[in-house]
Amino acid sequence: MTDPEPAATRRSLHGVAELLLAGPQYRATRRIDLRVTTGGFATVTGPELRVEGGQLVAGATRAPLAGRTYDEVAATAGIEAGEPAGVYDGGPGVSPGETITLAAGPLETLLAAFTEGDRALREFAPEATPVLWPEHFDVAITLDEVNYGVSPGDGHIAEPYAYVGPHHPRQGGFWNAPFGAARPLRELGGAVAAYFRTGRGLL
Repeated sequence: MTDPEPAATRRSLHGVAELLLAGPQYRATRRIDLRVTTGGFATVTGPELRVEGGQLVAGATRAPLAGRTYDEVAATAGIEAGEPAGVYDGGPGVSPGETITLAAGPLETLLAAFTEGDRALREFAPEATPVLWPEHFDVAITLDEVNYGVSPGDGHIAEPYAYVGPHHPRQGGFWNAPFGAARPLRELGGAVAAYFRTGRGLL
């Protein structure tokens, strides 16, 4: 039987990124891009909001996330919960009235994956700035029509993984996913930047 905790935590955390960070930021500045920070992720412009472990931090206010609705957390933080309306299709499909579910182990794993992805992308391409996108909930860059990034898991691979996604399909043993190539972080043993370099070399 599949453990529901990682998927539920990933969906709720995705909802936090979309409804509590990207949405308020978009309504204020028309930007949806987020950034990875120590122990979490944050907006890149105003309002200054960040996820730190299991809390939403807004100035001096620290609002616990787990067991509360997105609306309740937003009210504590002095913001309005809601997606960046009309910007993209898809997303986690979470509503502001849903209760946030975060299991400690999966939460730590997901946030560590973003930290590792951000570090590896900066090592791989120092000239690029990694972005945490609220739609697909991955940290990524694009170089020469190729996406490089780390996902916390999704319908393709249900655990954190690194990927190389060329805009034009490739063939060969390395290209093992419909969108290009993907490999779980646990199999890479910290060699995520090297994985990106391998993919770039094959292109």
